[in-house]
Amino acid sequence: MLGLLPHLEKALNGQASWLPVPEYDEREARRLTAALGADEPIDPAISLVVATSGTTGTPKGAMVTASALRASIDASHDRIGGPGRWVLALPPHHIAGLQVLLRAIISGTTPVVIDVRNGFDPAGFATTVQRAAREPGPLYVSLVPGQLIKAIGYPAAVAALRECSAVLIGGAALPPNVSAQAHELSIPVIRTYGMSETCGGCVYDGVPLEGARVRIDNGRVVLGGKMLAAGYRNLPGHPAFGEAGWFRTDDAGSLSGGILTVHGRLDEAISTGGLTIVPQVVESALAKLPSVRECAVVGLRDPRLGERVVAAIVAVPGTTVSLAEARRAVTDQLDSTAAPRQIFIMSDLPLLSSGKVDRAALRNMLQN
Repeated sequence: MLGLLPHLEKALNGQASWLPVPEYDEREARRLTAALGADEPIDPAISLVVATSGTTGTPKGAMVTASALRASIDASHDRIGGPGRWVLALPPHHIAGLQVLLRAIISGTTPVVIDVRNGFDPAGFATTVQRAAREPGPLYVSLVPGQLIKAIGYPAAVAALRECSAVLIGGAALPPNVSAQAHELSIPVIRTYGMSETCGGCVYDGVPLEGARVRIDNGRVVLGGKMLAAGYRNLPGHPAFGEAGWFRTDDAGSLSGGILTVHGRLDEAISTGGLTIVPQVVESALAKLPSVRECAVVGLRDPRLGERVVAAIVAVPGTTVSLAEARRAVTDQLDSTAAPRQIFIMSDLPLLSSGKVDRAALRNMLQN
């Protein structure tokens, strides 16, 4: 993966345009090539075309300029303590993995690469990070919540994470119980929020980075600032970029005292019995159960309700979760309509290559 660095350095300097697709996953490479027109010329003003995660359908290509990338990298370094060495434990064709490599380039350091093509191995992660921590200077790592959850269950990985100056967690909501556990273990976690359209995380622990702007329009998060993409490839006039200088996300959120709270994706909302339920809000309630390691909530077709709320749960080893317990956890905090009508105990949740839960795949598994 270090072979990507020359391409990225040229893109960062505005000397080349690049649309990365994974070399190790032929199926994903074909999908992105077809969806984004990877074989077509790229506007020379654009440095990178970065695929969105595609959680709800065909991925789009966010067109990012060199100046936007540099604004994002500088703001991130300013927030976390300055340039340093970076550990790559994410796919390098998505924005979070790309940013790890780009930040390393700006820092003048060589990134430490962990092979996650066959999944995240806490033991291998621990060994690599502990070795990297012996070198002088700040050490940073970016992970998705599922990776942090696995690492917390492995003492050597916890010890390795403590050696890091900052552990950036993004790509999906961090369950409150996992955040609390990481804090208790003295892991320096920073929750990040952003997407390909904002060069990755532009809000850290609810606070916008320098140069980023956040507002709420009728419950929807709208982002702006120096790190904003120039639009979508081959989709001129897309309504998400309809207002100059702003990007309309598909996330529901609120601002209080300048702190952003993201409640979940509007396009993943469940319509049940005429009411709208945001899955991530239900997931946060379920995640407070000590027996729940991971969970995902989706809506399944229902002849009476339209959709019924169901939860897929990965239990903490050696524990169990009952439907009654799950419903009580939700109804103690939310309306009873949001409580799951079924639970499915699973060994793992299906994931996209970005590390996010593949809700479409999960829904198909449970519906069938």
